[in-house]
Amino acid sequence: MPIATDLLTANLLSPVVLAFVLGMVARSLRSDLEVPPAIQVYLSIFLLLAIGMKGAVALRQDAPDNLALMLAVTVLTGIATAAVAYWLARTWLRDDALQAGALAAHYGSVSAVTFIAAQQFTERSGMTSEPVLVALLVALEIPAILIGIGLARGGGKPSWHQVREVLTGRTAILLLGGMAIGAIAGKQGVQAVDAMYVQLFQGMLMLFMLDMGMVAAGQLRQLQRGALRLVVFGTALPLLNGLVGAWIGLAMGLGTAGATVFATMVASASYIAAPASVRASLPGADAGRCVTAALGITFPFNLAIGIPTYAAFAAWLAARAGA
Repeated sequence: MPIATDLLTANLLSPVVLAFVLGMVARSLRSDLEVPPAIQVYLSIFLLLAIGMKGAVALRQDAPDNLALMLAVTVLTGIATAAVAYWLARTWLRDDALQAGALAAHYGSVSAVTFIAAQQFTERSGMTSEPVLVALLVALEIPAILIGIGLARGGGKPSWHQVREVLTGRTAILLLGGMAIGAIAGKQGVQAVDAMYVQLFQGMLMLFMLDMGMVAAGQLRQLQRGALRLVVFGTALPLLNGLVGAWIGLAMGLGTAGATVFATMVASASYIAAPASVRASLPGADAGRCVTAALGITFPFNLAIGIPTYAAFAAWLAARAGA
C-alpha cells in the first residue's frame, strides 16, 4: 500500500524518531552520554502537564456531545485489552497469574509519550486530532491498571489504597491537573505560558525521546527468559489492539486523525504509571520484565511501524465507510 510506505518513511525520518534512534545508538556504542535523573523527571512533568493543559483548552471550546459515551467505551476498551494481555501472557508466555497480571496492567494501560508521538505524526500529516483524546487518555489508563492488579491477585477487587495509589500517581495527577488548569484558565489564561508549554514542546519532546532511546536499548540487553516469545507478544498484541482501536475510534465518531491516535493509545503499553503501581501492589512480580516488554519492544515498534500502520488502516476504514 503506497500510503502506508509514505507514512512509514515520513515517520522514520521525523526528528522525534531520529532522536530516539540516536539514544539507542549511543547506548549501544557505550557512549558516556547520559541524561541526569532530575532532567528525566523534569521532561516527563513538562510533557504531561503540557498535553493536559492544551487538551483541556481545546476541549472547553469544542466538547463532543457524546463525551460520556466515549469515556464509557474507552474504559471498556482498557478492560478488554488488559484481559486479552492477561490471557496471552498465561497461554503464550506461560506466565503465572502474578506475572500475567503485572503484564496486563502495563498493556491495558497507555503510554502518554506514545500518545504524544501519534499526535505529532497526525500533525505532520496535515491532520488534526480531537481534543477529547486527552480525556480518553486518562480514562484508558486508570481502570486497566486496577484490572491488571486484580487479575494478578486471583480476580480480587483492588483495595482503596491501590485505587488511591493509581489516582495520585505522577501521570494521573499531571494529566488531570493540567486539564484542570487549562479548563479554569481558558485560552486567554494559558497564552501567558504559551512560550513555555507550546513553543518549546517539540524541543523538549526530542530530549525526552533521546533519553527514552538510551533506556530502551538498555532494557533490550536484559532479554533472557523466553526472549523470542516476549518479542512476539510485545509486537503482535499492540498490532492487534491498534487495528481494533482504529475501528473503535471511527465507530465513536472520531475522524481519521483521532482514530489513529486512539488506536495508538490502545496499542501502547505504560512504562511510567503502571510500573510504579505494580511495584507497590505486586512486589513479587518481575517489574523489570514488564518494562523491558513495554519500553524495549512495544514502544520502538509503535514509534517506527505501529503508528503509520494504524494511520493507514484508519484511512482505509474511513474510505470504505464513505464509499
